Amino acid sequence: MSAEKEISKTAEEYTIKFIPPQGGDVRTIRLPINLLKYGVVSLLAGALLFVGAFSYAVYSTFANRNGAAEIEDLRQVNSIQQEQLLQLAKKANSLQEEMNQLKKLEEDIRRLSGAQPLQENQQENASGEQGVDPATHNGQGGPISTPTVQNVSDTLAIVEQGLAVRRQSLTALKEELSQRQQALGIPAVSLPGGTTPAIWPARGVVSSPYGLRWNGSDFHPGIDIANDMGTPIIATADGVVRVAGWNDGGYGNMVDIDHGNGIMTRYGHAMQVAVTAGQYVHRGQVIAYMGSTGFSTGPHVHYEVRINGQAVNPAAYLH
Repeated sequence: MSAEKEISKTAEEYTIKFIPPQGGDVRTIRLPINLLKYGVVSLLAGALLFVGAFSYAVYSTFANRNGAAEIEDLRQVNSIQQEQLLQLAKKANSLQEEMNQLKKLEEDIRRLSGAQPLQENQQENASGEQGVDPATHNGQGGPISTPTVQNVSDTLAIVEQGLAVRRQSLTALKEELSQRQQALGIPAVSLPGGTTPAIWPARGVVSSPYGLRWNGSDFHPGIDIANDMGTPIIATADGVVRVAGWNDGGYGNMVDIDHGNGIMTRYGHAMQVAVTAGQYVHRGQVIAYMGSTGFSTGPHVHYEVRINGQAVNPAAYLH
């Protein structure tokens, strides 16, 4: 069916008439001018809103995709950096172990040749004349700490210092052997009291030195000295006991001694503590007994020297 439309306009409204082609009733629709204006404006506004919403949706989609891609890129970069740091830590740990092996080789050469023993050997390994077997006393422990750039740098600095010491020591050994001197023992020195750590905290063997260990996966902020359960642990300098008891951070039964001037020593994994917080102790005084409490694989003492809260290598304070 077809239809003819007749549209007439008045001053106030539009009239739309629908006339059937073969007669019949004529239908009329009257639309006020204002209504048509509002309709057109609403239609345009709706179209603009639709276009705006669509554009925002497209923009948000691309923005989210770009943001997710950037986050993923950052994660990959961080993962690569962590892997590189771990590899560097492993290499630093390997260098440290090789340095220890070189030191052990020098010790063997001195012993077999009758050369004078290293004084450094008595500072870093107390197993010789004390008769402690490293094979049976190998307890280790301490808090778990992921290696950082600073940790690796500290370890590399220790290796660098060790190289200088080895070079100087081997030069002295060469001169000594060339002169074929008789080996001289190093007498034990009774140290007076003082507020600077200067003696060993316990008799035993160093089962874990300061620095990176476990193939570079852990940084050890002190040294572990292993011996029998109940071996006395002594204060390495005069000071005031700040902590004496259980520690939840992996140290087990622990003693902290404040020696003043920013110097503090820590003794961990004790079987029993023999002092109390606030007590003043003297160098050589028994403060605890060796055990395997906290994060530990066997009886030993975890010994730290801290300067202004920062752990340093205790080897420089062992005599």
